[in-house]
Amino acid sequence: MAAATFCSISHGYGVNKVNYYLSNRRNINSIRIYQVLSLPDAGQRALCTRTCFNETAIRQLHSEGVHHGTLLKCRAEHTESSIEEEKEERISTATLIWRAIKLPMYTVALVPITVGSAAAYMQTGQYFGERYLKLVVSSVFIIAWLNLSNDVYDFDTGADKNKKESVVNLVGRTGTHILAWLLLALGLAGLTRVSLEAGSVRSISLLAYAIICGYIYQCPPFRLSYLGLGEPLCFAAFGPFATTAFYWLQGGPREMSLSSTILSSSILVGLTTSLILFCSHFHQIDDDKAVGKRSPLVRLGTEGGAKAVKVAVGLLYSLLFILGLGQTLPFSAVVLGALTLPMGKLVVRFVEENHREKRKIFMAKYYCVRLHTLFGGALAAGLFAARFFARKQLPHAIILSP
Repeated sequence: MAAATFCSISHGYGVNKVNYYLSNRRNINSIRIYQVLSLPDAGQRALCTRTCFNETAIRQLHSEGVHHGTLLKCRAEHTESSIEEEKEERISTATLIWRAIKLPMYTVALVPITVGSAAAYMQTGQYFGERYLKLVVSSVFIIAWLNLSNDVYDFDTGADKNKKESVVNLVGRTGTHILAWLLLALGLAGLTRVSLEAGSVRSISLLAYAIICGYIYQCPPFRLSYLGLGEPLCFAAFGPFATTAFYWLQGGPREMSLSSTILSSSILVGLTTSLILFCSHFHQIDDDKAVGKRSPLVRLGTEGGAKAVKVAVGLLYSLLFILGLGQTLPFSAVVLGALTLPMGKLVVRFVEENHREKRKIFMAKYYCVRLHTLFGGALAAGLFAARFFARKQLPHAIILSP
């Protein structure tokens, strides 16, 4: 019986069968003990001895069965944990190049150009498609420089020691560093050429300020991101500097004035871009602390950071409605921007639920990228629609006289 029972345990059903067996044995032994009272003394003693022996054997069997079942459970949990670790390792290896490329992050180049171009079209009714494409390519080179050089200098300080998707950890420091500066040179050349074609000196000046912000953010001897100034620099670079510069570059041959519409639009773009940078540090808090990097999340902690994300998203949509009420932004931009509110709520909910889970919170920056892209696209579409539909005259039949 014991051998049969342990064979069943090895198949995962042993503990239940042991309990069933014990239950039946207790009932049988109770009947036998009751029957002892009617037996002679010698028979009673013999039966009692046999009954006690059986009870002891059953208890030992139960103890061993439970112990074996617990051991199997522990082994199963260990095996499951090992499988999860191996799975995570396998997934990380398979997606390492994708994470290193950071393709979704290049929307931070696309959104300022699109919003600036839409604001210029709203004011002038002109749009330069070829110029737009040149700006996109040049800006992608600049963002690639930012990403690669950031990996290089974080590698130097040890901040990316455990970052498997770091390009430096994949291909080496020297090659990455050379490629980064080559991309910066190509990006600067492209932006300068477009600025000269457009005849806008102010644009190249603003773009130069944006690039300087990127340099002092990460490069020695400044490394202002280590002082917790990364988000303000990101806001200025991608918001007022870059978005306004692209607005002027798409404005046509004449220099346009700096309108309140482009200023308010650039503030919204800067806010969503800074949110991406903020959320990208949730899973790096321990590594940042180890090298003395005092990012906002190191100062706030994950719980405080989750609250900050909620405030930032609330501020984004509050500003959208306030600017709409003040007629700084057209009504169409406010309506289309408000349609992205579910995405904003999703960002807040994801961060609130997962800010303690290091593996899960890694995705927070990609949720912010989605918000940045959708909100920027909606804002640009609203600016475009404001000009497009302003040309359309309402039919006289629907205009009611007082």
